[in-house]
Amino acid sequence: MNRPTSRRTVLTAALAVAASAGAVSSAASASAAVPTAPSGAPSTTDTTVDNHSWHSLADWRSGACAGTRPVAGRRPGLVIGRAEGSTDYTDPHTGTTAAWEYASWTSPLHHSTVPATEAIASWNAETPAGTWIQTELQGRYSDGSWTPWYVMGRWAAGDGDIRRTSVDDQTDGRSSVWTDTLSVDDAASGLRLASYRLRLTLYRTPGSRLTPTVRRVGAMASDIPDRFTVPASTPGLARELLVPRYSQNIHAGQYPEYDNGGEAWCSPTSSQMIIEYWGRRPTAEDLAWVKPGLPDPQVCHAARFTYDYQYEGCGNWPFNAAYAATYDDMSAAVTRLGSLTDLEALIRAGIPVITSQSFLKEELTGAGYGTSGHLMTVIGFTGDGDVIANDPASPSDEAVRRIYRRREWENIWLRTKRYDANGKVRSGTGGVCYVYWPAKPAPSQRRVLKALGLL
Repeated sequence: MNRPTSRRTVLTAALAVAASAGAVSSAASASAAVPTAPSGAPSTTDTTVDNHSWHSLADWRSGACAGTRPVAGRRPGLVIGRAEGSTDYTDPHTGTTAAWEYASWTSPLHHSTVPATEAIASWNAETPAGTWIQTELQGRYSDGSWTPWYVMGRWAAGDGDIRRTSVDDQTDGRSSVWTDTLSVDDAASGLRLASYRLRLTLYRTPGSRLTPTVRRVGAMASDIPDRFTVPASTPGLARELLVPRYSQNIHAGQYPEYDNGGEAWCSPTSSQMIIEYWGRRPTAEDLAWVKPGLPDPQVCHAARFTYDYQYEGCGNWPFNAAYAATYDDMSAAVTRLGSLTDLEALIRAGIPVITSQSFLKEELTGAGYGTSGHLMTVIGFTGDGDVIANDPASPSDEAVRRIYRRREWENIWLRTKRYDANGKVRSGTGGVCYVYWPAKPAPSQRRVLKALGLL
């Protein structure tokens, strides 16, 4: 799906057919190597990305509550204290109209350290049956004027009350929302988003005492310069994390109602790998709906519960992060990183990362395919600095572990411009990634997450 007014062309639904070339096959998990660099925070500071979130009790109290109430505890959150009003919502994907009570919370205005051309919101929430949430973003331009309130997602962990959805056709003629990304329409004009605020609306069945609980909401604002190539980083780490391996391609043709089947499930497959790396997984009851006998039924589960009914795909970035955060004591965010040095810092702290990239077959040695948008899970680096990735576009779970050349991989991930097979200029994702971590991270993990603006 090409987006002519945005640098982002594909929102991660990979339709690649992977070959096993370059795969390292093993029935057992890869063993972890000893780091060759000292632990610590990223050695670079990216001045093109600003991350900000609200997640502490003080954060929730700093916003404007209209019926919502901050709650303390081991992991503070925001809930419905009283209904502020009621409304009818007609689900565009089922045609069903239902009444809902609602309450809202509006964040303070955040002045971005980066006057931005793009912004991506993400959130972590619990939505019991009978509840759902809406996340909106309003930006203030560099000329002092405001965007409208843009809907960045209508979301529920399940799909029994509403169908989680992005909202198309949102624009004020100066900026637009492309599925999950707010973009300035003409970055060359110099117009930027100087600041923004977020609004959460929490919905519940009328007359009930149900409530969603939002644990975290935030946004990543960025101004990544247009570039076909990026400077090469210097290798600084040799380490491999023990991350489960799952292939999307063994699910080809399964549950075509979710993005035409497993051949397009790179994003949820990658998400499931990291969720299980952190020791979480769906229960047998969660998986009861999956047809018996299918391999790795948890991948089917992840596809269903990351699916965006408007985008008609499983590659909505914040929907994947929100899915990961439905598991006990997990946090998740969408961000951009500035280099492999920053990614090495996360791996050093034991945090694998899901990255988004697009490339021609000849641009990534050993992949065996080309793609207009694909997610991989980076699990480590070799002694030479090459990237060790769990690539779900593989013919089997055993073939998922790949080693890709550092220079090739870094460039296809971080660039914002590329040429397609016909020589036409297309967009790249500019370092977009998902980061998932425990709600109570270890001290070394906390340091690197804080250095990257994620805590």
